Amino acid sequence: MKINDYILEEPLPELRNPQVIASLRPWVDAGSVGSLVLDKLERHFDAQDLGKFENPGRYFDFTRYRPVVFHIDGKRETTIPNTYLRYAKTEGDSDYIFLHMLEPHSMAEEYIDTISQVLKQLGVKRFCRVGGMYDAVPHTRPLLVMGTHDGEPMSGVPGVMKSARRRPYQGPTSIMNLVGDKLSAQDIENMMLMVRLPQYLQLEEDFTGCSQLIKVLSSLYNLPEELSISRRGRRQYQRVTNEMDQNPGVKALVEKLESEYDARIENITIEQEENEYTELSPSIEQFLKDLGSDESENN
Repeated sequence: MKINDYILEEPLPELRNPQVIASLRPWVDAGSVGSLVLDKLERHFDAQDLGKFENPGRYFDFTRYRPVVFHIDGKRETTIPNTYLRYAKTEGDSDYIFLHMLEPHSMAEEYIDTISQVLKQLGVKRFCRVGGMYDAVPHTRPLLVMGTHDGEPMSGVPGVMKSARRRPYQGPTSIMNLVGDKLSAQDIENMMLMVRLPQYLQLEEDFTGCSQLIKVLSSLYNLPEELSISRRGRRQYQRVTNEMDQNPGVKALVEKLESEYDARIENITIEQEENEYTELSPSIEQFLKDLGSDESENN
């Protein structure tokens, strides 16, 4: 089946009360946490391919999103950046659709309209976008997850901290937010979950952030508890803790962030203003840069 430029595999699967869990790269995917969540859920549920754009070059600049070359059994293959859909049937009340979105470089209105039409065709009941943003939070405290439901702060969901921001954010944003607006207009639930990650680390893959998002998703979708366990995430953050003891500047920075974090929790003032930023000294920046290089070599 073809909807505009999007091709869905036929025959279409019969999905029960389908729920979409989506990620968006590169915007709001700090630490690749949204991508990691989808990859982990797809492996767990043995997700199957459902659809992709026929001509992704209409929307994406391949000098910015690079194709990837790899070899399978001695044969050279190339993957082209695209917006993929995969699905998984479960034994529960709902089946899942996993949507890997990319920020479009052109034809954004057509791109967004096509995605909303595809999800409507599939009978989607809920759309939940997951991702991460950097914030002035310490890696030594539980990571904060902020959530919205149909544009309003989410409440009553275990693991989600209610934002106490006094005024709504105004400034640059992603055109992809219009996907949620279009789905809400079609009476499809629109949810967003964002984990706050330590801005002084900026790991390429933050497995603790992924774990924290899955904990919240587990409360929403009754996922197995073991999916949120991440030994690799604990090792990542523990390594930082061990090494920061050798750098008084980093240790002082983390202690300051811990104090601010504790005060924010105590006063239920969770979210800082968008332009707030904690400056790092050159010695701390070099320490963190070296730490990131060592992490890459160990992976």
